[in-house]
Amino acid sequence: MSGKRLRVYLLDVEGTVAPISLVQEQLFPYARANFSAFLQTNAGDPGVAADLLLLEEENKAESDVGRPEFAVALGWKKAMNYLLWLMDRDRKSTALKSLQGKIWKAGFESGELKGTLFDDVLSAFSRWAANGQVGIYSSGSVAAQTLLFRHSIFGDLTPLIAAYFDTRTGAKGEVASYAAIAATMGADPGDQVFFSDAVRELDAAREAGCRTLLVVRAGNEPVEDARGHRTIHSFKGI
Repeated sequence: MSGKRLRVYLLDVEGTVAPISLVQEQLFPYARANFSAFLQTNAGDPGVAADLLLLEEENKAESDVGRPEFAVALGWKKAMNYLLWLMDRDRKSTALKSLQGKIWKAGFESGELKGTLFDDVLSAFSRWAANGQVGIYSSGSVAAQTLLFRHSIFGDLTPLIAAYFDTRTGAKGEVASYAAIAATMGADPGDQVFFSDAVRELDAAREAGCRTLLVVRAGNEPVEDARGHRTIHSFKGI
C-alpha cells in the first residue's frame, strides 16, 4: 500500500489468516465432542467457574424466549444444554468462547490440533512486525487466538504479534471497537488497517477512521458488494 506508513496491521482470523474449514471442521467439532467430559472434570476450576457465572449472566440477558434456562446452581449438565444451543446458532457468547478456548488448549498442547494458516501469513507477519505492529481481532477468545498462533503449522508465531482482541473489547460490527483497539495499540485510527472477509466489520472499521482491506480466500462465502473496500486475494505486496 502506498501513502502514509501504517503502524498497525489488524487482522481477523477465520477466512482471513486461517481457512474457514479450520474453525468449522476442526475446532468447533473438537470442542463439541469434548465439552461434557471437560465440564464434568473441571467445573470446580476457578477459571471455568468464572466462565459459568458469566454464562449465567448471558442466559439471563438472552432475548430469545426459547433458550434453555441455565444457572450455576443447576449444575454443569444444564450448562451443556445452553452451550449446545449457543453453538447450534453460532452465537458470539463470550463465556462460550472462553470455555471453548480452554478445551482447545488441551487439544493444541497434546498435538491433536494444529493451527492451519494460509501460506502467505508467515512472510506477511514477519514483514509487518519489522516496520509496525501486528494485532489480531477475532470473536474467538484471546486465549484461543494465542493457542492458534503458538501451535501453528509454521511454528510459534506469537513473537510477531503485538496484541490480541476479542469480544471483551466490543463487537466486531461496532465502530467503537476499532477506535478502542487503535488507542490500545498507541495509534491513530488512520494508521491502522483492518483485514477481514466480512464487509460489515470493515464498514465499522472504516467509520472509525481505519483503512480497510477485504480479504477474499478460497472457501470463503462470495461477496456480492464490497461497498468500496479494496479487495485482496493474498498478503503479497502489502
